[in-house]
Amino acid sequence: MTSPPRIRARGWGWRHGGRLAWAVRGVDLDVQPGERVLLLGPSGAGKSTLLAGIAGLLDGSENGTGEDEGELTLDGALARDARARAVRRGRGEAATGLLLQDPSAQTVLSRCGDDVAFGLENHAVPADQIWDRVRQALDDVGLRVALDRSTTHLSGGQRQRLALAGVLALRPGVLLLDEPTAMLDPPGAAQVRDVVADVLASSGATCLVVEHRVEAWVDLVDRVVVLEPGGGVVADGCTGAVLDRHSEALAAQGVWAPGRQSRTPRRAALPADGLLTARSLAVTRDTSRPPVLSEVDLEVGTGRCTALVGPNGGGKSTLLLALAGLSRPAAGEVLADRALASGASPNPHRWRPRELVTRIGSVFQDPRHQFVTSTVRAELTLGPRRAGVPETDTTRRVDGLLERLRLAALAEANPFTLSGGEQRRLSVATALATAPRVLALDEPTFGQDARTWAELVDMLADLLEDGAGLVVASHDEPFVAALADDVHRVGDGRAPRRVPA
Repeated sequence: MTSPPRIRARGWGWRHGGRLAWAVRGVDLDVQPGERVLLLGPSGAGKSTLLAGIAGLLDGSENGTGEDEGELTLDGALARDARARAVRRGRGEAATGLLLQDPSAQTVLSRCGDDVAFGLENHAVPADQIWDRVRQALDDVGLRVALDRSTTHLSGGQRQRLALAGVLALRPGVLLLDEPTAMLDPPGAAQVRDVVADVLASSGATCLVVEHRVEAWVDLVDRVVVLEPGGGVVADGCTGAVLDRHSEALAAQGVWAPGRQSRTPRRAALPADGLLTARSLAVTRDTSRPPVLSEVDLEVGTGRCTALVGPNGGGKSTLLLALAGLSRPAAGEVLADRALASGASPNPHRWRPRELVTRIGSVFQDPRHQFVTSTVRAELTLGPRRAGVPETDTTRRVDGLLERLRLAALAEANPFTLSGGEQRRLSVATALATAPRVLALDEPTFGQDARTWAELVDMLADLLEDGAGLVVASHDEPFVAALADDVHRVGDGRAPRRVPA
């Protein structure tokens, strides 16, 4: 393992190209070799940006992708120079290893084994050592798939494990983890946390971890650093002292501090009319392979939330795509009731885009897959305009969504420069902008702090009260407890099992 460097920031800030506001600014920070730091702060505070800066991925030079100020160094060398130097040394180890908030952005090759090996090859690991390290890293993170398994057929949680395996295989001196368990089921999240603990205990690596929900990490870290949007570091100290001394302020900022978890009271279930019905439905990720789920029977009704829960890779996202009319069933059918179809085919997968967008709104697991314009406002305006909504109504809807989801200050920003939590809220807003009768949501609370989580839950609860139907794939147990009327467990290859809500 590379010896952990000392990390030092003095007045450091970063602004993405084309943005007026700084993503993070005025950071003063020292991290000693071997320290374990939990990085907290509200969504949009710049936590992910700071990790990317330490990893040497941000270039503020004349031909770079943005503007930096101040200084960010590893053992006295600029962070981006330290990264390049580690590669040139060719020792098969990295100065830093970054697990991105979006694991799909970290997947570069088409087969799982090759993807983990990619970093090792680039760091000149001898060929006779690469595959032992690949297999060990995959085993460590609990991703037991064939080395030639296609990365495109992995679930979001499996991709998160794959990305972590690629990082751990490099044996970095600094481990940078950006919401490493956000897409994992509870057992998987616990396993990954334990893997990180074992790696740190055996290697002595430095670790900086970003998580909105801190309870699982407080016993692993020895220090907490809190960032404030535009304000740099506002609290820094040993874990217990910071969480105790700043508990009220952290809660107000939306940090999920232990013992202060926000829970929205469950709604009273209302009588429902059917909107979508699945009958003997089978779904597949790849038409050349057997279905991942078969004999699915479930209903999405007016004013009701149907939740799909279960382990990573079980087929929740694949089922959701079929229910949303975005993929053709492998067998069986999805039927829309007469009012929802409104003269179109009863099979949603046969609807044209303009017919679909006003009937069923979708939120993908990766929010960036939904973005097609250059500004947040344009992204929200696109759907209503294509659906023929009058301009005044479109403006009113868009302005309301921007305000309610805390995106108004970002209206002219490029969607791809937003934080992960901001991108998720924008993806939900784009689905809401066309006022569909049904919403199909894949991990809608990913990357949210406690405040934005509660605002999303309140907004979705309002839609249910207005008669919309929701179908949601989620690992977020408090979210399911707050909203779900019907819960179906997915994950053993058989039909989903209905369980108590």
